[in-house]
Amino acid sequence: MDAYDLERLARRVAAGEMAPHELVERVHLDAVSDLGYAQVDTARGARTGVSEVIYGAGKTPEQIAGIVGAMRAAGQRRILITRVDAQKNEELLALEAFAPALGSYTYHDDAHAGVVGELPEPSGNGEILVITAGTSDIPVAAEAALTARFLGNQVNVVNDAGVAGIHRLLRHADDIARAQVIIAIAGMEGALPSVVGGLASCPVIAVPTSVGYGANLGGVTALLAMINSCASGISVVNIDNGFGAAYQASLINHLPGPRE
Repeated sequence: MDAYDLERLARRVAAGEMAPHELVERVHLDAVSDLGYAQVDTARGARTGVSEVIYGAGKTPEQIAGIVGAMRAAGQRRILITRVDAQKNEELLALEAFAPALGSYTYHDDAHAGVVGELPEPSGNGEILVITAGTSDIPVAAEAALTARFLGNQVNVVNDAGVAGIHRLLRHADDIARAQVIIAIAGMEGALPSVVGGLASCPVIAVPTSVGYGANLGGVTALLAMINSCASGISVVNIDNGFGAAYQASLINHLPGPRE
């Protein structure tokens, strides 16, 4: 059940078609679907505005298909499945249990993610800018961009604008000025978010990536550099966590305006 379903049921109560206690019972009954290997939170959308997302890494195709089935049975029309590589995607498509979702399922190879249902029209207050330091950071950026679009945001992506060629970044000054939120993604020494933070008037979410040579330490060097940034207004998510950055950016982009 998502916010749309809850509103629909509330309207039935207001119209006298459903008793208040029936609405309460429905919400409680729909809260969790116990599959044994997963406790699917089918009421997350009603509570938080965003329905549960499936993290595909570490799950078998059969488990993913079962979770998708439980979500669809509970009325969830749009499902994001992250961290699904091409091989697991092929195995998922071959499963009979996944067949009911195939008509509306799209695999995004660049983001290593699949989407059941259609992406929504943008509903945020402005544009989310996803900017990468280098081409090698694009897989993380693709996950961030897809997640942001899945959550109803207008997204602009700029790749390969790292500080090693600062002119590549400065030529996108208009994109930076226009953005409502910026996701700055970098490996190596992780300098990009600090520079962007000194140019932008909006929140900047930094994503360290595992891209780099030995002393990059799998992204730890970039992570520590971003945490220690001298630029104000920067928050940092975990290494390679494009999904987490986009989720946070979407929350910011959907903040309501002042009450009149």
